[in-house]
Amino acid sequence: MIRLAALLLAILVPLYAAGQTPPEHAVTAQAIALQTDRAHGPLVALRRDLHAHPELAGQEARTAATVAARLRTLGLEVQIGLYGHSVVGVLRGAHAGRTIAWRAELDALQTYLVDATPFRSQTPGVHHGCGHDTHIAIALGIAEVLAQHRDQLHGNAVFIFQPEEETFRGAKAMLDRGLLTALPIDEIYGVHVTALPVGQIVVRHGEMFAYQRRIRIALKDGLTAAEIEQLAGQVQGALARSRPQARPWEIQRIAEPGVGLTSATTAFQDYLIVDRLQPTRTGAGTVNLEADLYETDAARLASIIPRVTQVVEASGHGGQLLSVDFIQQNPTVLNDPALTRSAMQTIRQAFGADAVQLAHGQGPFFNDDFAYFQQRVPGVYFFLGGSNADKGITAMNHTPNFAVDEESMRTGVKTFATLIASRLGP
Repeated sequence: MIRLAALLLAILVPLYAAGQTPPEHAVTAQAIALQTDRAHGPLVALRRDLHAHPELAGQEARTAATVAARLRTLGLEVQIGLYGHSVVGVLRGAHAGRTIAWRAELDALQTYLVDATPFRSQTPGVHHGCGHDTHIAIALGIAEVLAQHRDQLHGNAVFIFQPEEETFRGAKAMLDRGLLTALPIDEIYGVHVTALPVGQIVVRHGEMFAYQRRIRIALKDGLTAAEIEQLAGQVQGALARSRPQARPWEIQRIAEPGVGLTSATTAFQDYLIVDRLQPTRTGAGTVNLEADLYETDAARLASIIPRVTQVVEASGHGGQLLSVDFIQQNPTVLNDPALTRSAMQTIRQAFGADAVQLAHGQGPFFNDDFAYFQQRVPGVYFFLGGSNADKGITAMNHTPNFAVDEESMRTGVKTFATLIASRLGP
């Protein structure tokens, strides 16, 4: 018996040290971290290849083929083309349990923003300036790590690679085509890299972003340019709201101590940002004033149109007013409270109290059609820091010189693979 025990230890201990857990044991964060380290180099190479070959929304053929091939190599079931260039990978655990989904996006931006990386885009006018190449690499890394533990998983992990996020179409289209009918999902998670310190994970229950609306004020033509400018200023002044001394439109401050998202005194709470109202003429006799709005409080949205109507009437131009409407009103990312608390607890237990930070505010100017998944399935969406001041890297999405410290990928893979493994535990 002593010899048998020694033999088993001789076999199992090296396996555990290499990051492989015996089938009868739950997956450990330590094992996942070791496997993440081994996967990191190839994931960086894959991410750089995707970065050099970005594709616009609706044109993600090469990206999708790359993802599908990688998933097949990992032994996942692969479904393609539910909508556009979508790819879905299914990792089936050895035991019965829930089904957990992870979402990533395939498309890049149409932009001529400066890309200073040595693996810069080879496609003129197209650039991964929002970080979706990083998201794809993280998702594939999570799949790679979890595939090594399928014998320990109680349930299934589903990896959704959606097209057309930048146009806010892909998620809804996949749902409309029956994604959840063919593949029922119990929970869904996702992440977005942004201009927080590298490796910092930030989340909150409820809204991660402000509610975005585009407003149109239709007027009978006849106002002078000066009158139009004055009216636009009056509307903007009547609607705009922020806390004293706060400047929530300065999104470059989201990581700044005292005012950033993780500060209890953040500037990014309780605001309504109104972009400049731009006049356009769509037909003879009509001038439209249009602008994007960003409101943190859902309860205040219904009062915006009546308030604008009051301002126009009080300005003396009520006789010219034809209508006030929202011409675009996408849903916003809305994290499930119970799942958010559970996710934070799991991450902190595995990696320490500082491994995930609570957001006290909502990001302006951006949004994500991940919100459509959350309308159907409870889910959590995280921010992941990709900036590194020491390296001169700033991961401010959609801006010139956007770049990502690839160490953020290591954090993303090990943290979220651990989270999903926990949700698929015994």
